[in-house]
Amino acid sequence: MNQNSQVNYWYEGRCPFSGELLRLPRTRESEAIAMKLMQELSTSNSAAAPHYQILTAKPEGTKEGKMYGILLATTATGERIVLKAFSGLLNGKSEIAGWVPPIAGRENIALAESITLSKLATIKQKLIELSEIPERLEYVKRSQEYELQLQALREEHQLAKQERQIKRSQNNSDSKLQQELDRESQLEKMARRNLKRDRDQVLLPWQNLIEAANTKMTELKKERCQLSRTLQAQMHETHVLTNFAGETRSLKQLITEGAMPTGMGDCCAPKLLNYAANNRLVPVAMAEFWWGEPSPDGYKIQGEFYGACVQRCQPIMGFLLSGRKCLISNDGVAALRHQTPIVYEDECLIAIAKPSGLLSISGRYLDVQDSALSRLRELYSDENLYPVHRLDRQTSGILLFARNLDTLRHLSQQFQDRKVYKVYEALLSGKIKQTSGVIDLPLWGNPENRPHQQVDWERGKQSVTKFQIIGFENTYPRMEFIPLTGRTHQLRVHAADARGLGMTILGDRLYGCQMATDRLHLHAKALTFTHPRSLQTLSLEVPVPF
Repeated sequence: MNQNSQVNYWYEGRCPFSGELLRLPRTRESEAIAMKLMQELSTSNSAAAPHYQILTAKPEGTKEGKMYGILLATTATGERIVLKAFSGLLNGKSEIAGWVPPIAGRENIALAESITLSKLATIKQKLIELSEIPERLEYVKRSQEYELQLQALREEHQLAKQERQIKRSQNNSDSKLQQELDRESQLEKMARRNLKRDRDQVLLPWQNLIEAANTKMTELKKERCQLSRTLQAQMHETHVLTNFAGETRSLKQLITEGAMPTGMGDCCAPKLLNYAANNRLVPVAMAEFWWGEPSPDGYKIQGEFYGACVQRCQPIMGFLLSGRKCLISNDGVAALRHQTPIVYEDECLIAIAKPSGLLSISGRYLDVQDSALSRLRELYSDENLYPVHRLDRQTSGILLFARNLDTLRHLSQQFQDRKVYKVYEALLSGKIKQTSGVIDLPLWGNPENRPHQQVDWERGKQSVTKFQIIGFENTYPRMEFIPLTGRTHQLRVHAADARGLGMTILGDRLYGCQMATDRLHLHAKALTFTHPRSLQTLSLEVPVPF
């Protein structure tokens, strides 16, 4: 199989008419073309892909995080061309020269859209102004001043109270003194109440203004939501999709049940496939990636490839692919064996050489179903396969699967007891001072910043890694890692954190590497453990692919 045709992901959906599963691959070749587009987005003077006709107009200002995509296709004469698209709007524009235009129908509501967008812009500006009224800052400032005064008064009164307690215990028979001490206590309480009353009186006018501003903001947000919903409903009625059988449907006709997500039809994949169908192009492969600032949820980062989004793209993928003729030969077992090399297998377990970019196990949604586990289950027609451990999606190397539950329990216990000897190899993105040593930094995964891991001395779990430089690849240090614990992203964080090596693994964009590379240069090259049945030591090794 040609390396360029190796499939790393399938865009797929069922034809709404026949129920047939339709598929379009993301291949190594399409990923390589997409990486050239990444270079165009990151540099002002970029060259087009040398072997393909490619649209090269570069938009201004590409820091805004969004999905971009390319479609490799052929014309009626057999010429190979590359189309490119962006999701939604770029710099407030839906059409930019050199990029695939939005799906037809938008022009029918251009006037209504212009009016609505103008209203939305006005609302946005009002919200900004209301959120930044000077009374908010003044209220916070004066509140803090009063809080400091109250705190100082509490501390002063606390000391006085302690002194009174001493006097009470030493002179408990002196009734006159006891009365004086009671009076002091009452005066202190009164002083605190007076200060709180003064605070409330002073802050009340600002508080009323802030509450009024908040009420107005709530009303504006409701108005904004209603305007957006109305505009989206108009778009869904007028947006018309075309498939490769020449059939057309509006979004409203395709999505007949449930609420339609905002922005449906504006993603890269639908734009690219719709344009190809309308221009009688035959799609060969497609690739989508995130570029710019990370997504708000932190799950999409610059330079990483992603599949069709679940809410906006997947529901219409089956219709868009309908009528497409398959150009990629795929004889099933042979292709799966090539893409999932078997390192070792017997009646108890299977070990594979997982390629970079492949999930260890499938995710919850349709765009993350392709995985080492799903391929093995398809290859062996056996659901009784269980992952013993996992590798990060971008990490390549040895991955173990159990063929029965007894083997799973036996191997899992070895991992838990730290009796499995693991060796990784990596290229670092720059020079480091240390040539060998041990890193002991506890790791914690912030649930609000997944999947990012960080060093945290209070909440983190112990994480220990041995390391040594074993050579150089050009100027990149070639590092051997031996993890003594098995935390998520352990090697990646221990390399990137300043308290560890202070240098990212080459290609690790999640932890700050900005270099343009085709993968994360981290590989699980060796694994030694006790065979669950023979109880003999089994050592497996996979050559480093970089």
